[in-house]
Amino acid sequence: MTGIYVYNTLAREKQKFEPIDPENVRMYVCGPTVYDYAHVGNARPVVVFDTLFRLLRHTYGDDQVKFAANFTDIDDRIMAKAVDEGVSIRTISNRYAKAYLEDMGALGILNPTLRPKATEHIPEMIKMMRALIEKGHAYEAEGHVMFHVPSMENYGRLSNHSRDELVAGARVEVAPYKKDPADFVLWKPSSENQVGWGSPWGRGRPGWHLECSCMIEKHFGETIDIHGGGQDLIFPHHENEIAQSECTHGETFVKYWMHNGYLTVDGEKMSKSLGNFHTVHDLLGDGYKGEAIRMALLSAHYRQPVDFSLDALKEQKRRLDKWYRLTDGVEAATDVPSTVIDALSDDLNTPKAFAALDALANVETAAELKAGLRFMGLLNVDATEWFQGDAVDGVDAAEIEALIGARNTARANKDFAESDRIRDELLAKGIILEDAAGKTTWRKA
Repeated sequence: MTGIYVYNTLAREKQKFEPIDPENVRMYVCGPTVYDYAHVGNARPVVVFDTLFRLLRHTYGDDQVKFAANFTDIDDRIMAKAVDEGVSIRTISNRYAKAYLEDMGALGILNPTLRPKATEHIPEMIKMMRALIEKGHAYEAEGHVMFHVPSMENYGRLSNHSRDELVAGARVEVAPYKKDPADFVLWKPSSENQVGWGSPWGRGRPGWHLECSCMIEKHFGETIDIHGGGQDLIFPHHENEIAQSECTHGETFVKYWMHNGYLTVDGEKMSKSLGNFHTVHDLLGDGYKGEAIRMALLSAHYRQPVDFSLDALKEQKRRLDKWYRLTDGVEAATDVPSTVIDALSDDLNTPKAFAALDALANVETAAELKAGLRFMGLLNVDATEWFQGDAVDGVDAAEIEALIGARNTARANKDFAESDRIRDELLAKGIILEDAAGKTTWRKA
């Protein structure tokens, strides 16, 4: 395949990706609201667009691709948790932003070029609101600044619904200060006990939609190549971003809109009440490998639903075990296999890319396999670390090596009963011994 093709949500078709400036490719993806640990549904767009980031860098050059993924660090949920704990919102947002970076790092995520925070862009938000009011697209009402949806002729084109359909499906807040039921909040007042910033319309805080438009304008300009996120963000969040930015500047906001599909768990919607709610933080703490989580999230095409399960994680771990054994001690090839690049260039077809990697899973092409897997964000540690880790059920590596030494002594003395006893003791603790070429190695079961 020549070139990269992506499905553009706005155009409702797969299109050849042609950047505005090949020397300055710009992509923005909505990041987390940092009030709690990220669940696996939150992690899906992270690994999807990380994979796209890798492909764009491979095609245009590392320095020619700029990728921003924001932190929403002002939100009513953050404020509520801060009140509950008696701490500042910064304490809450910093805590969960740090955890997010650690958890996503375990999934093999490259660092984006930028990680802007909403609270760092209040002046830009005030500037945009002023412009929207001056142009007749927004108005002040009882300390709020509202975007007036009827002022925009083609509102709703991203979600492909009429304004009336959007109002009916959005469960819009009924408020006496609104000129139209579809109008949405750009700025809302803060009480004395709430976090707030000074503005021409009184002390307050921004609405959720405004921050992304302002961060994109500040760091990337009026128009960007790709804006990504989950399917759930199409309306109202991304629809409202288009309204804000295009009514401010009169220019196309985004050339290609990309959205990943939903995630279910064991065929059902993820819910704490169903007991199938998984955070990445908890999964990693329970010993599941970050690379296995990454593979599970990439196992389906990004635009399709993906069904997540603990059994799927175990299956992906076994698949990774095979690849780690096969490539152990092998130097990765210089070039990424063309079959992998071709698959990803076809609207980020990760199932096809994994099939191409499976076709390389033999001794003769292990170097190519390793190069392809690393490009996909996998095989990030050496085989010893992958199989052994730091400890298993309280047994550290030094203790395991001491028991292996005792077993070797027993075998040398032909005390096979003692040798078997040590082997079984380690197996009961989750350690598998492997004897090969006169050497004993170990790995987690």
